[in-house]
This record gives sequence, C-alpha cells and structure tokens, in this order.
Amino acid sequence: MKILIKNGRLLDPASGLDQQGDLAIASGRIVAMGEVGDFAADRVIDASGLVVAPGLVDLAARLREPGHEHEGMLESELAAAAAGGVTSLVCPPDTDPALDEPGLVEMLKFRARKLSRCRLFPLGAITRGLAGEALTEMAELTEAGCVGFSQANQPIRNTVTLQRAMQYASSFGYALWLHPRDPWLSGGVAASGPVATRLGLSGEPVIAETIALHTIIELVRTTGARVHLCRLSSAAGVDLVRQAKKDGLPITADVSINSLHLSDVDIGYFDPSMRLLPPLRQQRDRDALRAGLADGTIDALVSDHNPVTADEKSLPFAEATPGATGLELLLSLALRWGADEGLSLAQSLGAITARPVKVLGGALGSLSASAGRLVAGGVGDVVVFDAEASGAVTPERLVSQGKHTPFSFDITGFELPGRVCYTLVAGTVAFESLVTDVERTV
Repeated sequence: MKILIKNGRLLDPASGLDQQGDLAIASGRIVAMGEVGDFAADRVIDASGLVVAPGLVDLAARLREPGHEHEGMLESELAAAAAGGVTSLVCPPDTDPALDEPGLVEMLKFRARKLSRCRLFPLGAITRGLAGEALTEMAELTEAGCVGFSQANQPIRNTVTLQRAMQYASSFGYALWLHPRDPWLSGGVAASGPVATRLGLSGEPVIAETIALHTIIELVRTTGARVHLCRLSSAAGVDLVRQAKKDGLPITADVSINSLHLSDVDIGYFDPSMRLLPPLRQQRDRDALRAGLADGTIDALVSDHNPVTADEKSLPFAEATPGATGLELLLSLALRWGADEGLSLAQSLGAITARPVKVLGGALGSLSASAGRLVAGGVGDVVVFDAEASGAVTPERLVSQGKHTPFSFDITGFELPGRVCYTLVAGTVAFESLVTDVERTV
C-alpha cells in the first residue's frame, strides 16, 4: 500500500530534521519527505498538528512466550508495542524453554513476522538453560536471528565462565547484554536504605550493582568484549559507566522508565505495583540516572516491559512478582523526562529511537542504516503522535495482558503526555487510534 502522511511535523533526532511537510511510503520504504510532489497514494493520513517521527526502538520487553502465555501472548504484547509506537523491540531469552536453541529463535521470529505488528530482535542465552555453566552455540543462534546474548536476570556465578563467554563473544564480534547484579549481594525486595528499614523489607545494597560492574568492566578491559549493561539503578553505577566510557571501553547502558521516574519512597504502604527489578532506589540515584541519560552516559531508555498477572501482584509486597507493563508508556515517559530536564522534543525522542539503534549496531544488518530514523530510502517504520495530548493510564486502556503499572492514574493521580495516533511498520498500519480529531483537540 502507498501511504501519504500529510502536513505533519517531521522530526528525526538522528539527522536533526525538524520541519513541516509530507512523508510518502511505498513498498515498505520511505520514498520522499518534505515536498513530496505527485504521489498516487492508496491512503492519506492527515497529520496536521501531529508529530511524525521514527518508530520507537525498545531494548527490553518480555513477551512471555513461549512458556508463560497466561501472562502475555505474542499477539497481545506485539499489539501493545504497536499501540505504544514501538516498531522494533529486543526480547530477553528467559522464556520457557530458554532461547538457547536456533529452532526456538526461528519459531519466535516467524510468529512475529506473521503478525506484522513490530520487528522482533531476540537475545540468545549465554549459557544453556540460563544455568550459568555450559556456553551456548552463539554462532548458530546468531544465524537464527539473535542480536546479542544475555542471561536475563539469571547471573553467571562463576567468573571463569563469564570470562570465557566474553572471550568467545569478542572473537566473533558478538555483544553480551548483562545485568550488573552480584548474585550473592542481590535478592532483597527493596533497595537498602531508610525506607526498606522502616518497612521491615529485606534490602539490596548499591554495592550489589557496583561490585558486579567492577567485575564486568575489568573483564571487558582484558577481553575487549562489547557489553551492554542492562537497567542501571544507582548513582554510583552511573559514575562507573561514565569512567569506563572515558577509558574507551566498548560499553553501553540503558535505564528503565521505572528507575528514571520513581524512587523507593513511592513504595508507600507496601504497594506491590512498586515491586520491581532492579528495586527502586533513593531520589539521588534517580536524579543521577536522569542526568546520565541526558548527557549520554546512559545510551537508551527502555520500557522493561514485563507483564504480570493479577494473582501475582495481589500478594504481600515481598511475595509479589516483580514486574510491570511498559510498552505502551515508553513514549509518554520519555516525553515527561525530557520536559522535566528541559530538553527539546528531538532530544527526548533520541533516547528511544536513534540511540538504541546505535546500541544494536551491526547486529541489525541492513536495517542499521535506517531503523530509528526518517530517511529517504529507509524502512517505513513511523509513529505519528500528538505531543500536546495527555491521558490517564488505566487498566482498561492497556492492550497488554499485563494491567499493572506503577504509573496508573489511581496510584499517581496525574495524566501522562503524548498520545500515539498511528504506528506504521514497513509501511503497514499496525495501529491507529480510535480517538477522533475532535477528542484530540479537547
């Protein structure tokens, strides 16, 4: 289908493009921008008063399939991605069974392609069954479509095994995606500090992150492996990553929307919606994460989407399953962060478009030149949204099977900015809002 998006604000953080104009898509690619000229469109989308930007790229979203279909299915979670303007996402390997065999990866990618809602980029398991012992066949998993390798939340306790994984990955140019959490010091249900002490909750100290970071950084220094650090949570962690980058080490990092906006005081009276991983830390940590994302120390903002059932959240805080839905909130919370930090709209969007693509790098293959960008000849992955609109987050409005989020209106009492109107993946409309133009301007 040939699609013409008219009269929108074309905004591309990668190139600095910011102008009013049209955008034409044919055969799944952007064929013209600005002054389109004669273009026989099969469908015309009026984007007057709306922003036309690259489709969002989310580096952390659990889809709960295979193995946890009662929590989330590929259909519902990819539909949630489209509803949130996300056109490309990375999923971790902690499915059931774990993504440690090429056949599992190929099946997952095939299912996602058939749905045509979002581009799916799986991470393969570093060790078989995520057991932290025998390494997987990384070359075969890469051929099957894996863009990197991870243990998800299962740490490699044996440092020798981690070193060997880095040596192997470095030899073939693969990236390891690691959660910096020391297996012996982590495990608390809240961040160590006055709030956890007052509530009588087991604490997880900052050194659980920094000790793991020191180990990873020194192994990177000796092996040359490329490592992406997942979900930084502390000011001390931000400082270590900043220094590692100054030293020229091939390290990137991300932060979740939860850690970027919340702190341990938001736990309130044992609210299980705030049971997250990593646990919410102090306000000074949150402030350091926000500044680190703004100055580029942290490379990307992620949804950390992890749908959890009502039964798993309807438990005492310490027993509730950590996790929250986030795919549909990524754009809004990026806009809120940018507004709080006094950033331009392009800078806010960069953290969820062009910058995540740089993290993925060559693993995207031919897509690396145009994913997360608006460029003539590039892929037609586009989000059209109303930056001036706002709305309350309520369970009934969420497409994901996971209805629990710490940003729901009944918890926060405030609305979030931004509303996705259209999401296009490879030139196909994957989502369009039912909100009318009249409702949008109210």
